Amino acid sequence: MKKTLALVAFAGIAAVANADVLANWTFEVSLPTNAGPHAAEVGTGNASAFHATASTYGSVVGNGSSRSFSSNAWTLGDYYQFTTSTVGYTGITFGWDATSSNTGPRDFGLWVSNDGVNFTQIGGTFAVLANGTPNPAWNGTTYNSAYTFAPQLVPALADNQANVTFRIVMASTVSANGGTVAGTGTSRVDNIIIEGTLIPAPGALALVGAAGLFAGRRRR
Repeated sequence: MKKTLALVAFAGIAAVANADVLANWTFEVSLPTNAGPHAAEVGTGNASAFHATASTYGSVVGNGSSRSFSSNAWTLGDYYQFTTSTVGYTGITFGWDATSSNTGPRDFGLWVSNDGVNFTQIGGTFAVLANGTPNPAWNGTTYNSAYTFAPQLVPALADNQANVTFRIVMASTVSANGGTVAGTGTSRVDNIIIEGTLIPAPGALALVGAAGLFAGRRRR
């Protein structure tokens, strides 16, 4: 009996620990050639971009895939944006791949909001590598982890929300090669993934707690 209860408790904890994909953009289907919105390939949500000046958008080679989301004419505060629902989920994470041309922007900040107005920064500034010498260039077959920003844990304000907005925002005028961002400089993102852990029903948590308590009493 004690073994059975322990298995029940473990199953409940495992259910809590497993992350689900809430939204994923590989851009292999959406093929973004404009500012968007572009629907997620997996899950629900939309990707878009904002530039204060006219920008050219493209669906160019990705990080180990044939497509990504690219744009030029970057100025401070311009951004890529991704929205999804996190209803029923907690422990939200956000991960992505990014690069820039030599004269594209190097520094970006990741921001999150649950109302589309007030944004909170996640972590500090993220510096992307230039897409090319001395770095390996993005190509359609080989994925390079040097361009990947490991999933970032998002503040609890994003938990269980109908609409959560993420922005990857240009944070400085320094270019990827250490110079100054030029109007023709490009930046691209790929493999955007938003994940979360299912919030267990109250009854499931109570069952896990009761199983642990009963097992502890049996041991005594």
